[in-house]
Amino acid sequence: MSDTSLNGASKPWPTYKRLLQYARPYRPFLLMALVGMVFEAAAGAGFTRLMKPIVNNSFDPSNTSVSLLLPLAIVGLFVVRGLAGFVTDYGMARSGRSVARDLRMLLLGKYLRMPGSRFDAEPVPSMLTKLGGDTEQVAMAAIDAMKVMISASLQVIAMLALMLYESPKITLMILLLGPVLAVMMDRVGRRYRNINHRMQEGAAGMLQSAGQSLQGHQEVKVYGAQQAELDRYATLVQQNLRLGMKVEVTRSISSVVVQLMGAIGLALLLFVAGLEAIAGRLDAGGFVMLMVAMIAIIPALKQLTNVQGMVQRGVSSAQRLFEVLDSDDEPDTGTLPLARAQGVIEFRNVSARYPGQNEPALDDVSFTAKPGTVTAIVGRSGSGKTTLVRLLPRFYAPQSGEILLDGQPLDAYRLADLRRQIALVSQRVMLFDDSIAANVAYGELSAAGEDVLADAIRGANAMEFVERLPQGVDTPIGEDGGRLSGGQRQRLAIARAMLKDAPILILDEATAALDNESERLVQDALQHLMPDRTTLVIAHRLSTIEHADQVLVLDHGRLVEQGTHAELIARSGLYARLHRMQFREPDSV
Repeated sequence: MSDTSLNGASKPWPTYKRLLQYARPYRPFLLMALVGMVFEAAAGAGFTRLMKPIVNNSFDPSNTSVSLLLPLAIVGLFVVRGLAGFVTDYGMARSGRSVARDLRMLLLGKYLRMPGSRFDAEPVPSMLTKLGGDTEQVAMAAIDAMKVMISASLQVIAMLALMLYESPKITLMILLLGPVLAVMMDRVGRRYRNINHRMQEGAAGMLQSAGQSLQGHQEVKVYGAQQAELDRYATLVQQNLRLGMKVEVTRSISSVVVQLMGAIGLALLLFVAGLEAIAGRLDAGGFVMLMVAMIAIIPALKQLTNVQGMVQRGVSSAQRLFEVLDSDDEPDTGTLPLARAQGVIEFRNVSARYPGQNEPALDDVSFTAKPGTVTAIVGRSGSGKTTLVRLLPRFYAPQSGEILLDGQPLDAYRLADLRRQIALVSQRVMLFDDSIAANVAYGELSAAGEDVLADAIRGANAMEFVERLPQGVDTPIGEDGGRLSGGQRQRLAIARAMLKDAPILILDEATAALDNESERLVQDALQHLMPDRTTLVIAHRLSTIEHADQVLVLDHGRLVEQGTHAELIARSGLYARLHRMQFREPDSV
C-alpha cells in the first residue's frame, strides 16, 4: 500500500495536494473561474459599500432630491455578479467533470493492467464503487470544494477589508473569535475523515451484497433465502445509516457553532458600534455597512465549515483510488518479440500457490505439449486444472519452476506478443452488450473483413442461428449475451477463437454446461478449430477427450498420471476410477 493511503487519514494535505495535480491540464478553466470569483466577491463588497451613502443620503432631512446613480449602481453590480457567477460555475464544472472522467479512465486502465491475483483479492463491486462513487467524490473534493473554499474565503476577505477600512477597532475585536473557530473546524475535519472512510468501505460492501443477491436470484428464490439476503443487506444498510447520521450530526453541530460565533460577533459589533457612535466616530451609514458586512460573513463561514465534509469525503475516496493507482502492474519485463509461435509448450517442475493459501495449487508439474496435438487435463475439482492453463497467458506467475514456449521462458516475451499466441474458449463465455459482429471481431480482431468474419462464424456452426436473427451479424445480443442460449454463446466464443487463428488454443470445460444437441454442434465446431494448433483441453466429460494425444491427470496439484486414454484405462489408476465413476461402471477388485 502507498504511503499516501497509510498516512492520509491523519494528514489529508499530501493526498489533496496530489489530487490537485489532476486538475493541472484544466488550469485555463480554473483561472477563468478564479477571475469570476474575484469579480463576484468584489461586486458583493461593492454593494455592501453602497450601504453607507444609501443610508446617509436617504435619511438625511436636508436632502430634497432623489439620485438615480445609486439604484443604477446596484443594478450594475448585480449584473456583474451574475455574469461572474456564471463564469465561475462553468469553469469549475468543466474542470471537475474532466477530472472525474480522467480518473475513471486511469482507474479502469489500471485495473486492466493488474495481475489476476488482484481480482481474487478485490470483488468487482468494490472496483465499480471506486470507478463510480469514489471518482465523483474526488472530483467534488478537487474542484467543487475548491470553488466553495475560494469563493467563501474571498467574500470573507472582501467584507473584512471593508470593515477594517470603516472601523479597525471594531473589526479587530471581532477577529478575536477567529482562533476559536479554527480549532473547531480542525476537530470537525478529523471526525469527518474518520467517518467518511468507513462509509465508503461500507458502500462497497452494500453493493457487493446486493449484487450477489441479484445475480443469484434464482438460487435465492429456490432455496427460500430472500429473508436471509435481506437481513444481510439490512445489517450493512443500517451500519451505513448510523455513519451517515454521525456525519449529519457533526455537520449540524459545526454549523450551529459557526452561527453562534457569528451571533457573538454581531453582538460585539452592536455594542462597540454603539460606543463608537456615541463618541461621534461612526455615523448611521457606516453602522449599517458594518452590519451588512458582518451578516454576509456568517453564511460564508458556514459554507467553509460545511465544505469540510465534501473535502474529507473526497480525500478518503482519493486515498482509496491512489491505493489502486500505486499498485504494481502485472510484470512485463520481456523484450523478445514474437510474431507467431510454433506452439511447443514445456512445463518444467512448475509449482504455483495462491496468496493466503497454505497448500499449493500446482506442485512440481512437468510435461510437454507439441503443435498439432491435443493435451487433455483432467482431475477432481480443486486439483489445479484451471490454475495450470491460467499460467500460460501469465494471468498468474509460477512460484517455482519454468514454463517455456518454443524453448524460451514465457517471461522473456513481451506480454502482448505472448497473449496474441493464445485463443481461449471457456465454460463461462464473456460476451459484451454489443452486436454479434463486434463480439466475434473483438479487440485486436476488429479490423477483420466481412468475409473473414462470416467464415469464422460459419466454421463455428453459428451461422445457422445468426442468419435467423433480425439484423444478422449486426444484431445486439444484450449484456453478457443474455438474448442467446448457452450453446449459441459458446459457438460465438469459438468463432472468436477461429478469427484470432492463434497457434495455441485453451478449452476450459467448453461443453460442460450444454445439452446434448448444443454439445454436438460445439464439438463439431471445435473439430474445425483444433487442427494444426497446440490444444489444451480442461475436460469435465471424459468421453470428449478419448482421442486426445495425451491426458494429464492432476490430483491435489500434482501430476499423478500421464498418457493416452487407452494407456490410462489399462493402468487402472485415478483416471480409470474417474472414468468408471462417470459412466457408472462397477469397480473391478
